Amino acid sequence: MQVPPPAQLPLSKQLKAGTRREHDSVDALVMRSRPFESLERYGYFLRLQHRFHGSINGLYDDMELNRLLPGLSELPRFEAVCTDLTDLGLACPPAPVPVAPTSTHTALGWLYCSEGSNLGAAFLFKQSQQIGLSAEKGARHLAAHPDGRGLQWRQFVALLDGLALSESQREEAVGGAVAAFELYRAALRNIFPAA
Repeated sequence: MQVPPPAQLPLSKQLKAGTRREHDSVDALVMRSRPFESLERYGYFLRLQHRFHGSINGLYDDMELNRLLPGLSELPRFEAVCTDLTDLGLACPPAPVPVAPTSTHTALGWLYCSEGSNLGAAFLFKQSQQIGLSAEKGARHLAAHPDGRGLQWRQFVALLDGLALSESQREEAVGGAVAAFELYRAALRNIFPAA
């Protein structure tokens, strides 16, 4: 069976294929950082989440992105991260410098990375319960959407895949997703103490 070229794949599949290495690298780095070993290490993880979600928070209010992805403004998790920090008695740092994607299409890649992380958060949420956290205390931003993770993700993917983008616009989206993973990886190395 012949595999279609990337531009013929649904955008979500092209983004997944184009970021597999970055995703796997970040995933392995998070696990090596042992964020659920203790509340102290989880505090570092929350600071990491604050850095990432704070830097992209403005994308969720962008008018053009909300036109392309209706309901986007209801999905950010930055405020929940701030509340989780407060739950642990940690100060919520000032909001980080917002990212400035070079185009709307690049921003789509950043959002793909952020929303895709919500699927992986199911495992992280279970881990957080092992150290006494919950959807009401300390792990709000990892908790499932009221409609469920799967439904929320399928709706987001359907909107992404329904966009009529040129090949170069799709490549911009992949570039944005790669940049999002790179920012997360750099922030993790900056925030977590060296093992």
